[in-house]
Amino acid sequence: MQDDPRYIKRKVTAGSLDVHPTEKALVVHYEVEASILGEGGGHVLGERKEGQKIIRVKSLSPSTDVAALAKKVVEECKLIPSSRLPQVEHLLYYLQNRKSSPKEKRTAKPRELTPFDGMELNEEAIITQVDDYIELLYEGIPEKIRGAALILQLARNPDNLEELLHNEATLGALARVLREDWKQSVELATIIIYVFFCFSSFSQFHGVVSSYKIGALCMSVVEHELKRHDVWCEELRKKILRESAPENGTLRRDQDKALKKYQGLLAKQEQLLRVSLYLLLNLAEDTRTELKMRNKNIVGLLVKVLERDDEELLVLVVSFLKKLSIFLENKNDMAEVDTVERLARLVPCEHEDLLNLTLRLLLNLSFDSGLRAKMVEVGLLPKLTALLGDENNRQVALRILYHISIDDRFKGMFVYTDCIPQLMQSLYEHSEQETEAELISILINLAANKKNAQLMCEGNGLKMLMKRALKMKDCLLMKMIRNISQHDGATKPLYIDYVGDLAAEIRAEEEEEWVLECLGTLANLTIPDLDWELVLKEYNLVPYLKDRLKPGSAEDDLILEVVIMIGTVSIDDACAAMLAKSGIIPALIELLNAQQEDDEFVCQIVYVFYQMVFHQATRDVIIKDTQAPAYLIDLMHDKNTEIRKVCDNTLDIIAEYDEEWGRKIQSEKFRFHNNQWLEMVESRQADESEPYLYENDNDTADLFYSADGITPAEGSVSPDFFNDLQQQNGDFYHTGDANDVFDQTSSSPGRPVTAYGFRPDEQPFYQYSTASK
Repeated sequence: MQDDPRYIKRKVTAGSLDVHPTEKALVVHYEVEASILGEGGGHVLGERKEGQKIIRVKSLSPSTDVAALAKKVVEECKLIPSSRLPQVEHLLYYLQNRKSSPKEKRTAKPRELTPFDGMELNEEAIITQVDDYIELLYEGIPEKIRGAALILQLARNPDNLEELLHNEATLGALARVLREDWKQSVELATIIIYVFFCFSSFSQFHGVVSSYKIGALCMSVVEHELKRHDVWCEELRKKILRESAPENGTLRRDQDKALKKYQGLLAKQEQLLRVSLYLLLNLAEDTRTELKMRNKNIVGLLVKVLERDDEELLVLVVSFLKKLSIFLENKNDMAEVDTVERLARLVPCEHEDLLNLTLRLLLNLSFDSGLRAKMVEVGLLPKLTALLGDENNRQVALRILYHISIDDRFKGMFVYTDCIPQLMQSLYEHSEQETEAELISILINLAANKKNAQLMCEGNGLKMLMKRALKMKDCLLMKMIRNISQHDGATKPLYIDYVGDLAAEIRAEEEEEWVLECLGTLANLTIPDLDWELVLKEYNLVPYLKDRLKPGSAEDDLILEVVIMIGTVSIDDACAAMLAKSGIIPALIELLNAQQEDDEFVCQIVYVFYQMVFHQATRDVIIKDTQAPAYLIDLMHDKNTEIRKVCDNTLDIIAEYDEEWGRKIQSEKFRFHNNQWLEMVESRQADESEPYLYENDNDTADLFYSADGITPAEGSVSPDFFNDLQQQNGDFYHTGDANDVFDQTSSSPGRPVTAYGFRPDEQPFYQYSTASK
């Protein structure tokens, strides 16, 4: 007969010693051999387990006395024999000098759970007595709390989890007590959920936790506690209002007592909320489980908790929301429950991790245009600007500001913050270094606003930008300068000093991207006092412009900028004549044939013709030596409004100066309007075949309108009869005032709106990453 087991003998053997791969810590590996001995001292059962202990040395710094620290580690850790002191000292020296990777970012996360107030017991739990602790779960609430707390002591040691798992009665009893008694005792619910939290910290145990439906129960607990908190707040508010007489000392004491009671209840409730939400966060590692939580309104519950003041609880909640926010459905849920408004109060805050997590959550939400608008509405713009000086949060703040700067509605609001001066100062401080992508991206976006552009040019702003851009050939910086150059007013004349520098960069030897920005900047300089003829001759730009007009000679964006540049310089009579003699007009017609499906090209080429017909020399070339008027007639009825407008204005000038083309243009207009009229008549006849479509025949007269009223219903008068009274299909008629397009002394209408070289198939200019996880 085998001996009855009497006692357990444990033997711990130290193993290897190493440094932690990422933290400032030593890792001690060890082996535990447990033997169950009989009454005679004989071996009954034995088992070996391997484990490791992490010794964190957060105080380790370049000035630390490594020898003294190594001695202290050996003294306090019983797993390390004194003979290993030199090895410990060597490893600590390595940690002291190990450099962290510059790309490695510190990610804020919830602090590990520690025993909450009121959970510590004076007795120590023993794994072999777990059955006795389970028995306590069948007694009253105090005994249940004691039994659960002892089991929690065991569960907090990862080495005990598998053994607890094999004892089927343990988790089953805990789950039963939690389901039945969680409303009766906050302490009991907190302790039991903490036990399951210990299991949820390891992915391999998630299935076990889910099998007892602990996640769903935690959701119910959180929802119930939040409702109970609302009741507490309402009762406290009523009590304070009812007993608000300051001269009554008794009432004042009652108020203080009620407030103290509320604070005590609140502290216990927040412990329960924290452990419940942390368990749910662990389980949400599985997206299917996360979807179930979403269906039970996890987002609404988390956002409700954002009203609390406990910083550790807020860190956990914001971490959870940040994880959820990478999915569209969760982001939409957050938009519906005023998440941004509640997050705004946390920016800024003294808790570093909470601030960092809040900003990262806002970054994820800022991909949504509606939520960006909400951020501006709740006053986050100046708060984010204030964080640009915070090195730890600068990058995240920059990225959120970048997203806000994308929207034209909010560009002008940056003027009322200190953002632009700070960004410009940062830009100057980089000097010879490569500019941050986020920094220059925001400035490029903001430069598209006139007031922002003026602020950027204050003092020597433009001079500094130009000097640096030309020195380093920085395309992004030149893109910013180009955006500034598009605004009329005080900023545009500042560019006169740099026309030569920009023109000198337009060479075939330069990179196309760099030439594109320089050329685009020059094309924006519609300055009356600028002698474009001198610029074209001195820098020999005409051959370059003509060569780049050939289809396929360069990227479409560069060719388009060449066309825009030609339109700009063609305002000058001498420049227009020079370009016409060089054969640029046939080249433009060839390009028009090649790019006839691209409205942007067509519109800008037609605008060049519009500018050239103002001048006698180029007008004769266009009318007599090219087929440009025929192309314009074909485009007169284009679907694009801008193209129709520029074509009609150009054809009106040609018709005024050339009788033959005038007759052709008038004939084409009549033919087009006549076709429209016939279509309307046929449509009317088709409608009359349905006698019950209208109440009476007179209603159909409303189909025809003119400037003075309704055309005769019988259709005996052609719509062309009213040409002198109204505009038809973009026809431009004038009354001889100062804006008469035939008066060449007046200024020509502005250049048609350009898409600024944007192609729908291009990726956005600046991409750093998608949402942060």
